Amino acid sequence: MFARMLGVVRRIPRGKVSTYGDIAYAAGFPGRARQVAWALHASHGLPWHRVVGAGGKLLMPGEYGFEQRLRLEAEGVRFSGRRVRMELHRHAWFRKSRRRTARVGPGRRGKGSAAD
Repeated sequence: MFARMLGVVRRIPRGKVSTYGDIAYAAGFPGRARQVAWALHASHGLPWHRVVGAGGKLLMPGEYGFEQRLRLEAEGVRFSGRRVRMELHRHAWFRKSRRRTARVGPGRRGKGSAAD
């Protein structure tokens, strides 16, 4: 489980962030955000600073939280108070599925047209 979670963390690009919950979900373990924290705690050489709490909150205590903020700012991540501006910097693991709607072009009759 930890290996898959750490593999997901490695794929967060520079200047982007992801939440503990998003990483757990992307690794195939929804609801296991705490295990992501444990995996990061036991690892070395990963971009740990790109992992934030829900809503972009920095969860690291004391100097570690300060270091996390400095590293993120160095990558161009912007903050609003103590939170990352997630609308600008959240890494999207899955593309949103688009609903396909039937288009009725000129000369075509769709449902409910006057000719029905």
